[in-house]
Amino acid sequence: MGEPVKHLFITGGVVSSLGKGITAASVALLLKQRGYKVFLQKLDPYLNVDPGTMSPYQHGEVYVTDDGAEADLDLGHYERFAGVTCTRQSNYTTGRIYSTVIRRERRGGYLGGTVQVVPHITDEIKKAILLCADTGADIVITEIGGTAGDIESSPFLEALRQLRVELGQENAVFVHLTLLPYLNASGELKTKPAQQSAGIMRSIGIIPDVFICRTEVAMEEEHFKKLSLFCSVPRAAVIEEKDVKNSIYEVPIELAKQGLDSLILRKFGLPENQLDLSQWNMMVARAINPDCGKVKIAVVGKYMALRDAYKSIFEALSHGAIDQRLDLKVKCIEAEDLQNRDPVELLGEVDGILVPGGFGYRGLDGKIEAVKYARENDIPFLGICLGLQCATIDTAKNLAGLFGANSLEFDPETPHPVISLMDEQKKVVNKGGTMRLGAYPCILEKESKAAAAYGATDISERHRHRFEFNNDYREILEKAGLRLTGLSPDGNLVEVVERPDCCWFVAVQFHPEFKSRPLKPHPLFSAFINAAFQGKQK
Repeated sequence: MGEPVKHLFITGGVVSSLGKGITAASVALLLKQRGYKVFLQKLDPYLNVDPGTMSPYQHGEVYVTDDGAEADLDLGHYERFAGVTCTRQSNYTTGRIYSTVIRRERRGGYLGGTVQVVPHITDEIKKAILLCADTGADIVITEIGGTAGDIESSPFLEALRQLRVELGQENAVFVHLTLLPYLNASGELKTKPAQQSAGIMRSIGIIPDVFICRTEVAMEEEHFKKLSLFCSVPRAAVIEEKDVKNSIYEVPIELAKQGLDSLILRKFGLPENQLDLSQWNMMVARAINPDCGKVKIAVVGKYMALRDAYKSIFEALSHGAIDQRLDLKVKCIEAEDLQNRDPVELLGEVDGILVPGGFGYRGLDGKIEAVKYARENDIPFLGICLGLQCATIDTAKNLAGLFGANSLEFDPETPHPVISLMDEQKKVVNKGGTMRLGAYPCILEKESKAAAAYGATDISERHRHRFEFNNDYREILEKAGLRLTGLSPDGNLVEVVERPDCCWFVAVQFHPEFKSRPLKPHPLFSAFINAAFQGKQK
């Protein structure tokens, strides 16, 4: 038999949103660049089965995998940093775990026994973790959402404690990420919250092997020694994760400088191999020092108060700018503001306009106004999901003479439903996990802007929607200048529309942002950024 699969567990303490996802993704990149096959997983303690029905203000964006899972946004970090492809095995929630156990109980699967948190819930959590070994990974990295001490996290941490006993310490390593707050008034970096976090973990029965400290200022040797002494962690295993200045993609480089990946491999008893970060270092250098000019892109959405609601959009734009060696400035515009203010005031100085996806009527008219402004002023435009639907409504209302045209999602009584519910969605009752989800193929017209960007006509992209372009309006909208340049292989679903009368106007029903990587920028975003810059030059 070969080497057993190694499991790395990443937990957090003190506060949430410390950056466990970026840390997990950074570690995965480093281990992968040392020659190991890595799989990543996020365990979320909330009771929702998945984040699909949650407001972006509650949870940030909903990330979608190729196999159609609606998942935590941390999976985006995993894929962008480590270049892995996540699956529905990459994200389990308390709701999903409990649902599985309850379904089994209803079928009589526990032979009349009393179903309990221990062992039945913890066994199901362990099963979810151990299934990742079937991916062929050498190392499985499992991030636990929430913080140590949360009631919701308790079953997950208990399952991890059991796994360490069952797998052995050489096959189960714990990394604990915690906060070292800096008090401006006294000019002190405080370790006490981190010590208390470690104490909570010890009370659960888990002593971390590695302690990573999030901090705004550099740690002194006294901080390292104090944490080592009071947290039962060797001094060499206390790692500083100081806020980076320019780009989150600097994080793996900083962690590598401190030997975090080497430390983890030694804990596992694995060969360290040579670390190759040459391509990553070049990408970061281009990101920090763009040398070909500046470009300003407006993103017109309805959740702008929380940037994580459009996390993959912003990252994909940055990837396109890195690819074009441009200094990117993003102007976030609330769609509702475009309904009440002069568009010139908000959009007059931007080089490109992007309208992303979203649900609900609020801000719809502002998004359509953004499409109209881009079209009338020949500003490069990229529409995504609802952005395509807004582009379709704009053409219908303002160019095709279809007064009152709208989507059935927003106006069930519209005389011209240019966007309608997909046939397979008409009998759907439950909202969670029932949209058109995951990767689907698309065929592009050879002479289209989209095909020129991709350098191909056969593509596959991830979807998340219920409503589609209404085929009854194809002819009249094409006569109004809307070119249908991307269709499903059977020709039934419109996936891409363009306007040849504009310098660069492309809208897609899918979500290309989910497939963009810093080392492999998505071609649509690169082409959009380039078109915006070229338009600025003219």
